[in-house]
Amino acid sequence: MQIRTKIISSLEKVFLDSRMEDFKSLSFIRMMKNQRLSVQLVHTIEGDDAPLRIMPQIKLSGALAECARMRTVEVVPVAMPVSVYDDNYLRVTPGLYPDWLQPLHYGAGISVMKDQLRAVWVEFMPEGNLPAGTYETEISFVDHTGAAIASEKITVEILNAELPEQEMLLTQWFHCDCLANYYHCEAWSERHWEIVENFARTAKENGINLLLTPIFTPPLDTRIGGERTTNQLIDVTLTNGEYTFGFDKLDRWVDMCDRVGIKYFEISHLFTQWGAAHAPKVMATVDGEYKRIFGWDTEAAGEEYTKFLRTFLPQFLDHMKQRGDDQRCYFHISDEPNGEQMAQYKASKAVVADLLAGYTIMDALSEYEFYKEGVVSTPIPSNNSIKPFIENNVPGLWTYYCCGQCIDVSNRLIAMPAWRNRSIGMQLYKYDIAGFLQWGYNFYNNMHSVNTVNPYADVSGEYWVPAGDPFSVYPAEDGTAYESTRIIVFHEALEDMRAMKLCESFYGKERVVAEMEAVFGEIRFDRCAKSGEMMLAVRARIDELIALALAEGK
Repeated sequence: MQIRTKIISSLEKVFLDSRMEDFKSLSFIRMMKNQRLSVQLVHTIEGDDAPLRIMPQIKLSGALAECARMRTVEVVPVAMPVSVYDDNYLRVTPGLYPDWLQPLHYGAGISVMKDQLRAVWVEFMPEGNLPAGTYETEISFVDHTGAAIASEKITVEILNAELPEQEMLLTQWFHCDCLANYYHCEAWSERHWEIVENFARTAKENGINLLLTPIFTPPLDTRIGGERTTNQLIDVTLTNGEYTFGFDKLDRWVDMCDRVGIKYFEISHLFTQWGAAHAPKVMATVDGEYKRIFGWDTEAAGEEYTKFLRTFLPQFLDHMKQRGDDQRCYFHISDEPNGEQMAQYKASKAVVADLLAGYTIMDALSEYEFYKEGVVSTPIPSNNSIKPFIENNVPGLWTYYCCGQCIDVSNRLIAMPAWRNRSIGMQLYKYDIAGFLQWGYNFYNNMHSVNTVNPYADVSGEYWVPAGDPFSVYPAEDGTAYESTRIIVFHEALEDMRAMKLCESFYGKERVVAEMEAVFGEIRFDRCAKSGEMMLAVRARIDELIALALAEGK
């Protein structure tokens, strides 16, 4: 029997049928004092006499062991890995794909399987508590006597610097109704609030600083004529034709965000998706009866909904101003309108534009004409449609990706390599992107939200979108969120950006971009890394420059 182990980077995906020889050993890496650094320990047992499974304990030694977290990388069934694809995917066939991170079971016991390659995800989080220096960490499997039966070492150099605060705004749409549905609890019950806060805290830990705030049930991915589970924060009362509003749940939401560190509120869309033709679902107590008063049967710019919005928004803004929180709000009209829907979009926006003067109104759309004609001042084009926006120097430019961004550009689909996921950091940095949006932090529904799906069995919304597109975290049994490797790798891209910003403070942006491109080649949104080594080399060059600046006393 032979136990085989190797430490590899976080930019590899270890399939059960992968070979140890497929992966390059990682023995040295740098980090900042406040960085989250992840590596993987891959393991297997081989030999004709090997049992199907052994369960040694995993043990870390060295100063970094005190600030480490270990989880196992678990596989999920992927029936729809791709829709369209290029040559920068790991696999395009159905199978078991590594994705979610499970806390260690059996204490620190690890199931090492015969002829299966598996991985332990090891994350170091010194949080400024260790001085700069070089630290050797040993990761070992030990038997019941404590004797090491396999061992690997990695050297980590902590530079005498901290990453600056993240400047870019980041939202992954936070679906409160999906949490109520999955956990079988009433929306805004105490249990629901507890779960929402747990998921919001994990979102913040992964760089999300702008949280989709459901003032009314968000009109997103909803079948025409259908409804998503009510999860509106605003209490609406209609008595004798007059509206009044209650903000208690909104206040609780803002207080919750403050506790976990969320800075900004992405107010849910004021009109329906794909054209802004209708009102979102709005529930109200009407003369004592709780019922729906607006929805798919409501004309967006019609008299009654116009009256409602023009009554509600001034009171909402006044309430947020009294709290000192109104400038933390960002607004949407409608998601992903196209050119044929521009007239309707303009009509709907006109209902509220004067009321929202001085606030950011932004929407995901990919046709430059919306900006050119002044319809949207803060457009959010997809990363495969961003070129004309960059060429025309649109200020404060955002970008997004979802199921349709599958060729050449970065995304976090399960079948994509992690180095492609992480490539977006240098792209966002080079082009001064102000914000990034992705639609699925925790979307556990199928297409048009007709039904709830089991995310552990279905990662594509019932064969609707490529695997991994609907969510980046998995719902744990206790109401907390299990991270995927994909959300952590994206967070590594955010930390790359912050390292680039630090490097910029020493050398200027032009030098930083030139140094990266000397390693990588031209940085464009339609050009991603083709290997983990390539992506690590870019970050290593940034770290080398920072280390040099520190040594020179800059």
